[in-house]
Amino acid sequence: MPLRLLIIGAHPDDADYAAGGTAALYREAGHAVRMVSLTNGDAGHHEMPGPALAKRRLGEATAAGAVIGAEYHLFDIHDGELQPTLENRWKVIHLIRSFEPDLILTHRPNDYHPDHRYTSQLVQDAAYMITVPAVVPGTKHLMKNPVIAYLPDEFQKPYPFTPTVAVDVGPVLDKIVAMLHCHQSQFYEWLAYNTGTLDQVPKTDAERRAWLSEHTRTRLRKQADRFRGTLARCYSLAQAQAVEYAEAFEACEYGAPLDDAAAQRLFACASGKTA
Repeated sequence: MPLRLLIIGAHPDDADYAAGGTAALYREAGHAVRMVSLTNGDAGHHEMPGPALAKRRLGEATAAGAVIGAEYHLFDIHDGELQPTLENRWKVIHLIRSFEPDLILTHRPNDYHPDHRYTSQLVQDAAYMITVPAVVPGTKHLMKNPVIAYLPDEFQKPYPFTPTVAVDVGPVLDKIVAMLHCHQSQFYEWLAYNTGTLDQVPKTDAERRAWLSEHTRTRLRKQADRFRGTLARCYSLAQAQAVEYAEAFEACEYGAPLDDAAAQRLFACASGKTA
């Protein structure tokens, strides 16, 4: 039975940055994937903010989704201006109901970026309400909550990210890089400018892809080491020790339980186990 994965990020590269490998593995297994940004990304640049940037980032996100054959949708909300309003909650309820996901991945509620925090809050606020027929009555309610899990981060307060499942994304590393390479305005321009590393960005397309690949490998290799214990719970010990690149996710209590049975069903395509 095909599964349905919905990744809800705040910006048009959040979904593939934090969970692109899992999305790619889902698609390789024949499952449906929708990646969503709750903002249009129109503030994420030092030289071209506004409508032109929003249009550019929509094109980048669409191209990134096409790498793995996934949908990529952007809400028309200004970058940096997302609020956990009732209207936006209704939009997220409609989004979840219309896609009917088995698994939702989103930001944790504590984060440096207000758009990330409010994305998390909106998903949490929608979680129970998607089962209530009288709420957003124009969209058929769901009979049960999907599993909801958080994307990884490194923040320590009020509590650090505590992974429930970890995924070996080594087999699809090239696809992760290919997706991120589509977000030219971010990885080679804005984020490099914002971190003071713009002078390190190569000039040619091939050199840039290699540069991005090395950065991505380093990041996902660190995550494999960081989540080695969780990998050992999801794979055999020998397999876990051999994982070089990993993504991990933490269960959200507001969704359906991410227990052992649910983890096996939802992540079998990633672990190589059969559900």
